[in-house]
Amino acid sequence: MTCRHIEKFIYGAKHLMAKRNGALHVNVKLFHWSEESREDPLPPEWYQKAFPKLTKLTQLLKNVDLIDGRLVNVSDDSIIIDDRTENRMLTFKSLARVFIGAPLVQKALRNNMAALSGGRIHNPFVCFGTPSEREPMIVNSLSVVGGFLNISAQQRQSVRVTISPQVTQHRIWTGMLEEVLNGLKSELDYLDYRYPSEGIKMGQQIVSSCLKFLADTSTSISYENDSSSWTRLVPAKVIDSSGLQKWEDVLEMFSDLIDWLKNERRLLTSVEKLEVMKEGLCQIKDVLTDRSIGHKEVRHQESLVQKKLTKTLGHSSKCLFTLLLYYLYGRVRDIEVDIRGGIYRHGSGDDFCLCMARIVTSDEEEMVWSGVRQLDRALGLFKFVWETAGMKGALQLQGHVWCVGAEGRVLTYRGNTFFVHGIHV
Repeated sequence: MTCRHIEKFIYGAKHLMAKRNGALHVNVKLFHWSEESREDPLPPEWYQKAFPKLTKLTQLLKNVDLIDGRLVNVSDDSIIIDDRTENRMLTFKSLARVFIGAPLVQKALRNNMAALSGGRIHNPFVCFGTPSEREPMIVNSLSVVGGFLNISAQQRQSVRVTISPQVTQHRIWTGMLEEVLNGLKSELDYLDYRYPSEGIKMGQQIVSSCLKFLADTSTSISYENDSSSWTRLVPAKVIDSSGLQKWEDVLEMFSDLIDWLKNERRLLTSVEKLEVMKEGLCQIKDVLTDRSIGHKEVRHQESLVQKKLTKTLGHSSKCLFTLLLYYLYGRVRDIEVDIRGGIYRHGSGDDFCLCMARIVTSDEEEMVWSGVRQLDRALGLFKFVWETAGMKGALQLQGHVWCVGAEGRVLTYRGNTFFVHGIHV
């Protein structure tokens, strides 16, 4: 039986790596859990034999964290693009989920929550107790959030109508594009140093041109404090606007950028984000960005960006979701949750608690707090949508961070509670 379960784990990990095609996605299920899996738990000796492997991986991945699909060295915040490290991280996360489902770890979880809460939790709910609750999740659209929170179609439409005018403001739109491009620029610079190629060099040139274009479009911001800007004359008649800069120019650059980078296996996640940005660019391609048309007309064109994006980006739009992420957190990469958890009834009445978890490679302060901050963003996003949708009942947030050998403790961050748990055998 032990060998059969080990083979099942190895097959699952290899299957995920084959599916990834170079992109660091963790939303593919590593295991096919069935009712038989529930009734036929792993034998104790399996955990004893697998634990050294888990411990070894924590040593190999020291100071490495997976932040929204990108490997990062938390010591200096530098990105890591390395196939072997990616595979080790995937194996580590997968194996850790199996251990978190172990009866011993589940018992320790309940005991820790009761002891660390200082008696505040009476009859604590059981979280992460089923295989589905321990699955990873990629949050890349409001549809994912709405489905998780069980929000009705009418409430989803209400959420879109409420947030769209806020997140589609011109400064949010251009700021989001710059964040996407600057993130890609960092990756291209790294790859040009390690794995130079014609595609990488062309990508660098196009990204530079895009950033310059966006910098030029933002010059109108200074007009507000420049009284002379109001005296700028608007052309009495624009005979041919085809010679003026439009968002269509950016759309063409993004299309060229995708063509040059689509075969770069290490950049698939970033290329996917460029495709998401094209959704918004297509809606505003006829809007002018030229600074020579006068201050009032510039302001009018900027308002058109907001109006068109508000009208056309639907609830399921990944572009709208990326705008929301930038609006809330100044970030643009999809949120990845190691252990999805769930919503649990908390106390009496309509009080609920949303629990999610992270798996980190060590219990060092820097690593634990990195996990806490990532969890806080994910939890905060779900609560934002919950409240915007007008869901009935209060939603409390609770995060959990697991690492090998850690001692149980409780942390508070931005008013929310985070439990730190150790994985032991």
